[in-house]
Amino acid sequence: MAITINGQSLTIEKLVSIARHNEKVELDNSSIQKINSCRAMLEKKIDAGEIMYGVNTGIGEFSEIVLTDEQIKDFQKYLIYNHSAGIGEPVPVEYVRGAMAGRINVHAHGNSGCRLEITQTLIEMLNKGVTPVVCEKGSVGASGDLAPMSQIALLMLGEGEAYFKGERLPGKVALEKAGISIPGLKARDGLAVINGSNLLTAMSAIHLYDFNKFLMQSEIAAAMTLEALLANMKPYDIRLHKMRGFKGAQRSGNAIRKCIEGSDLLTGKIKTKVQDAYSMRSTPQVIGAAHDVVAYAKVQVETELNGVGDNPIFIPEDNITLTGANFQGTPVSLPMDFAGASITMVSVLSERRLNRLLNPALSVGLPAFLTKGAGMFSGMMLSQYTADTLIVEQRILSNPASIHSIPAAADQEDFVSMGMNTALKNAQILDNAYGILGIEFMAAAQALDFREFKTGDGVTAAKNVVRKNVDFLDIDRPLYSDHNKMKELVKSCKILDAVEKVVGSLE
Repeated sequence: MAITINGQSLTIEKLVSIARHNEKVELDNSSIQKINSCRAMLEKKIDAGEIMYGVNTGIGEFSEIVLTDEQIKDFQKYLIYNHSAGIGEPVPVEYVRGAMAGRINVHAHGNSGCRLEITQTLIEMLNKGVTPVVCEKGSVGASGDLAPMSQIALLMLGEGEAYFKGERLPGKVALEKAGISIPGLKARDGLAVINGSNLLTAMSAIHLYDFNKFLMQSEIAAAMTLEALLANMKPYDIRLHKMRGFKGAQRSGNAIRKCIEGSDLLTGKIKTKVQDAYSMRSTPQVIGAAHDVVAYAKVQVETELNGVGDNPIFIPEDNITLTGANFQGTPVSLPMDFAGASITMVSVLSERRLNRLLNPALSVGLPAFLTKGAGMFSGMMLSQYTADTLIVEQRILSNPASIHSIPAAADQEDFVSMGMNTALKNAQILDNAYGILGIEFMAAAQALDFREFKTGDGVTAAKNVVRKNVDFLDIDRPLYSDHNKMKELVKSCKILDAVEKVVGSLE
């Protein structure tokens, strides 16, 4: 069933369904009426000669230059041409589809002033699988994602490039093959496609969806390691976390406890320390803090997804045009910088637990580096090196981009969000996180193979999935293949799916 876009109800989950899983979309009837009403008001103002930014004036530093009637006809075309100024590799298809869905949702409010044909063409492109080729770099996150969104707008002119059925084609050819008419660009149309932070917001929405899945898998990995290290489980008593009050810590402690239910570790049969190291006993507080940050960022991103991120904004009921800065990406980039740093923090915690599994002075009787042939074999010694280099890169990337504004357009645009940089680095932080957590999963499974007690039902399910993909390390072998398999396994969420089938939802 198609997802109805009405400007008000686009969630992160819906956007992921559209962007990643190719869910069809349709425009709500009320939005059609609003778009047409707004366009009618705009055309009356154009006929009356009212000066409106980006409609009959230049843009940026040229906003004070009023265009002639003849210039207005071609201005939108040249606007899109000169803003299609990105650089770099193409953005993944799901990000571009997410940006298109977000832009349609902005139009659905009926305050953007474009023709209905423009919005409908974006919808057709989503539903028929035509995805513009968009360079990953070039946006400063204000006035929105101008460079990448302009590469989307080129399709409205039958230009640019697009993917269709696995082929990279000239835009006009892709549209023809899909049976989509080229709408062209009239007054206001071009700017109405590009003047918002839609790509960085779509990327952030998808990242938040994946951050949440990663954090749940971090809890599963923690549960496996805690069992392998014979942890004292009192720090995971939900009563402890309720007394402090943080929702994230309560959620995290409960999830880890769920994974360990059914374990001999909870029966008192196994001797444990009175108090474990921080990397063991403070896991709910740390992962929980990341949950809280991601939850806040989700509120901000969904607010942006359902807001009128555009300039100018037309209000038909008041017969007024307002210019401002609703394209500014800071409300998304600032919390997303925070969210990305939280994933790095959780990855650091994962590496510290890995260290305790590998270090014979800390591993409560496990063989050094989890190998039976110490000296002849080195086991997983070098796996920690790999995790460490990924973490250092994450730490570098966790420097917030939102504080690095750099002025542009002759200082007319003298404060920008750098939100695209935030989104790009968060993608790399997450990619590294999959690798780090995969190594912990691998080490925890190896460690549990040396233990002789019943593990928790969730832990057992997780270990079984790991063992279907990576064998026990009996004698040394090249580990790069195992590391890459584990990274992809974490990214696939197959471990999470298997555990939730056994213990129920970890959310």
